[in-house]
Amino acid sequence: MIPIDTIQSTAETLMDKAAIEIPQDYLDGLRATAAVEDGDLSSFVLQAMLENYEAAKEDRRAMCGDTGCPRWYVKMGNDARIEGGPVALEHALRLATANATNGVPLRPNRVHPLWRTDHNNNVGINAPEIEYGYEPGENGAQANWIDLTTVHKGGLFGTDYRMLFPSDGIEGIRRFFLDSLVAFGKRGLACQPAIIGIGLGGSKDTCMVLGKRAACLRTVGDRNPDPKIAAIEEEFKELGNSIGMGAMGFVGKSMVIDCHIEVGYCHTGGMQMSVHAFCLSSRRAVARIHADGRVEYRTDPDWFTPYQRRETVGWLDQLEAAE
Repeated sequence: MIPIDTIQSTAETLMDKAAIEIPQDYLDGLRATAAVEDGDLSSFVLQAMLENYEAAKEDRRAMCGDTGCPRWYVKMGNDARIEGGPVALEHALRLATANATNGVPLRPNRVHPLWRTDHNNNVGINAPEIEYGYEPGENGAQANWIDLTTVHKGGLFGTDYRMLFPSDGIEGIRRFFLDSLVAFGKRGLACQPAIIGIGLGGSKDTCMVLGKRAACLRTVGDRNPDPKIAAIEEEFKELGNSIGMGAMGFVGKSMVIDCHIEVGYCHTGGMQMSVHAFCLSSRRAVARIHADGRVEYRTDPDWFTPYQRRETVGWLDQLEAAE
């Protein structure tokens, strides 16, 4: 049984880490980008970002004034049991969000869409978002743990969707990708450089979910296990950095830190596509909580496992076929 007080205390620690400590994979990617950027203003912005990250960690302050919209991704091992059940889990995450908003502190961005009601704690109707995944044990072992991932993603722009068709092919995907990046940069709709996530297929809602997860839940340098998709990820990273835009939309070549693509089977007549820019801060933090109370912190969500990308009806059947 996983104690609920451990879940809440761990969630509050994660909120602090996500707001203040930039993940190492993104920091390494940013440094590599800064080393080759030759645009004057873009180079200045990148250097200022790197200095701000160091100052934030040293002073234990949020790395950006706009701390986005906190959200949670919960992955449960198949054998996990939570004290108080899933209702207690969600209460703990909402309470941790409210406590961290006033404790870190985070900017209370969440308001009612019509009445603009603000509880000053980033909690409200359907806020924060909590998404779930499940995972079997490996090699017959029990999976008696839960993974908590918090992501502080901007909640205004940096996202677009288009219904493409099979005849559009890779060229259509490429065209919408470039259209989105140009719009993000020219209109100030995203904070570059960023990890770009692309969702392909599914229905409209799952396409959007896949794109956002691709941006927020994969690390810089990670590649899709399908070699053809991995090649497109590499191509699009280079393509995004060739349009003449750099950090924060200034002239340069540092628009994209990395590009990740996730797919879902879709209706035979369509090819849905979503594009998501994460954030120049890439605020995410992860912890695994074991039933014995152990907590292991990390920055890689490890969300897209083979199980999450399973293609056949039966998972065990797929494993046997692979062997």
